[in-house]
Amino acid sequence: MQHLAIIPDGNRRWASSHKLEACIGHKKGMDIIGTAITICLNNGIKFLSFYAFSLENFKRNEVEKNYLFLTLPNDFLKKLPELIEKGVKVQFLGDEQFYPESLQKIIQEIQEKTQNLNNLTLSFLFCYGSKQELVFAVRKLAKRILVGDLLIGDITEQTISNSLWTAGMPDPDLIIRTSGVIRLSNFLLYQSAYSEFKFLDCCWPEISEKILQDCINEFNDVKRNYGK
Repeated sequence: MQHLAIIPDGNRRWASSHKLEACIGHKKGMDIIGTAITICLNNGIKFLSFYAFSLENFKRNEVEKNYLFLTLPNDFLKKLPELIEKGVKVQFLGDEQFYPESLQKIIQEIQEKTQNLNNLTLSFLFCYGSKQELVFAVRKLAKRILVGDLLIGDITEQTISNSLWTAGMPDPDLIIRTSGVIRLSNFLLYQSAYSEFKFLDCCWPEISEKILQDCINEFNDVKRNYGK
């Protein structure tokens, strides 16, 4: 496996079940990311992607959004030395025009300090929507055609992949979603054509190394024929 993608759903649901504020659920969920990083490093997985914040998530209340845009990023920044020591490259993928101003400097600092690391690429799909990503790619290709840099007949699966926000990354081999919800929710629609899926009933803050390792072990036992 090269690429593990995760939809870490259920932070708010977990908090509610423990009679806690939603922000506490997000904080617990952020801590679990370290568990996923460890699992990937132990299994030689080179790419780990998280659905961090969708474009639809802007509909949430201001208190929760402020926590996600201010407190959590600063907490993550404190963990940066540990990530650097482990050789983890961190990148943010999504529609940059929607990146909150309060986060732009933090994102830039994190990406610059980790850009040359190569043990694991940790991607946060932030201000992300897969349908919007496809629109972005189509517009990008259309502009290339208009200026004569690309012929219509030259458009292939590869040129489309190279025009997505995830350009340069392999498609996810396994996508895990927690909290018992069975849908992609506008996440990596184009890239997941041949992905395996694992839907877990537990909420993301309840995830353990054993649960993730069991998912990887199950994936490794699957024979993938790609239509052959």
